[in-house]
Amino acid sequence: MTIVKRHLRWLINLWPPFLGAGIRVTRLQSDWKAIDVEMKLRVWNRNYVGTHFGGSLYAMTDPFYMLMLIENLGRDYIVWDKFANIRFRKPGKGKVFAAFRLSEQQIEEVRRELQTQEKIEPTFSVDVKDETGTVIAEVQKVLHVRKKRVEGSQMAP
Repeated sequence: MTIVKRHLRWLINLWPPFLGAGIRVTRLQSDWKAIDVEMKLRVWNRNYVGTHFGGSLYAMTDPFYMLMLIENLGRDYIVWDKFANIRFRKPGKGKVFAAFRLSEQQIEEVRRELQTQEKIEPTFSVDVKDETGTVIAEVQKVLHVRKKRVEGSQMAP
């Protein structure tokens, strides 16, 4: 598993949906608190009017907050994507970027809330920007997080 984690950035980049859309992870911090992603405009990821296809813009933001929280919370927690919302602000042209950041404070907030609640649904946001730094899309991700059930526990599903 250590070898897989060490090379995970390259494995993610070879994942067919990302490879096909031209999505590339350029940074995956070893503590899983920072991930940077980029996507160049190509013939296969542009739409009818010659800008980035909206589905590809969303795909470049899809799994990262879930993965980051899974890695930072550890094996005692279940984390799923629950809901997403994308708001397109401007047409995406050229290379676009997304920078995912997860703070220790956010991680501790999740743990703290789960001490008194069975499940929580935290919201994380990321902007997709073009090469000039202009926001072209705003994405909100709502995750479902709960502690794993312990055998024999009275905790509800």
